[in-house]
Parts: sequence; structure tokens; C-alpha cells
Amino acid sequence: MARQQPIELFMPPNMLKAKVGGGLGGIDMGALKRAESALENLSGEFAAWLDQDVGRLVEARKQFSKKPGAESRAALLRAAHDIKGQAATFNSPLVARIAASLSRLLGEIPPGGDLPAGLVDAHVQAVQVIHRQNITDVKNPMAQTLCAELDAKVSEMLAKA
Repeated sequence: MARQQPIELFMPPNMLKAKVGGGLGGIDMGALKRAESALENLSGEFAAWLDQDVGRLVEARKQFSKKPGAESRAALLRAAHDIKGQAATFNSPLVARIAASLSRLLGEIPPGGDLPAGLVDAHVQAVQVIHRQNITDVKNPMAQTLCAELDAKVSEMLAKA
């Protein structure tokens, strides 16, 4: 039997660790505190920003109702997706959840597929009401029921699509 070569282990260098700093020094707590302070200073503007986002969603829904098509549907999806991504930061997790459900509906029904206008309207109206009433408690029973029902309707609709 031929003599086998010994196994050689090669450990590639961890380039990411080298670029990030390799864990030396830990987290800069001063930078973290400055970032938290900056976020706190901006928090007073969150409501106005969410107002603008909700207004864009309502306007996109109106445009889609008037002229359904790929362009108006994309604008509606973009508005819902923006709210989905930002509402939790703006202390509106329920609005984010409803916008996520609407994004799912708009994103997963194929273009040209039958988009249920009533379900889209229900999502947009739910976003408006929860935002207007400033419902931020994720344990609110009415809001939980509403979110669960919208999610269930979307799942049901997507199962048919």
C-alpha cells in the first residue's frame, strides 16, 4: 500500500474580523449613547413622518382605484413597504404589521391577478384608524383581532391565487 501524505489543515484568515477590528476594544459606548440621543431628538418628528407615509399610502390607493395597472400597483406596494419598514421605528408596530400584510398581498399576487379591492381598502383603512387613534399597544385586543383577520384573509386569498 502506498504511503499517504499527512493531512494538512489550512485555516483561512478571517478578513471580516480583521476589518471590523477583531473584537479588540468592544463597543464604543460613547458612540452608542450619541446615537441613542440623536434618535431621541428625532422622535418628536416620527408622528409627522408617519402622517406623510400614511398620506402617500392613501393617495396611492386612490390612484390605483382610478387607474389599476402595474405602475399604480407598484406605487401602492412601495407605500405599504415603506410603512412596513418604518412604522415600528416610529413606535407604531401595529401599523407596521398591517402594512406588512398589505405588502404581502400586493407582492405575492401575480401581476394581472385579481387583487381584491375590498381587502386592499380594509388594510389602508386599518392603517389610517390605528395611526389616527395612536394605538401603539401590541396587546390591544381590538387591534390584535383586526390584524389577525387581515392576515387570515391575505393567507386565504394567496392560497387561491
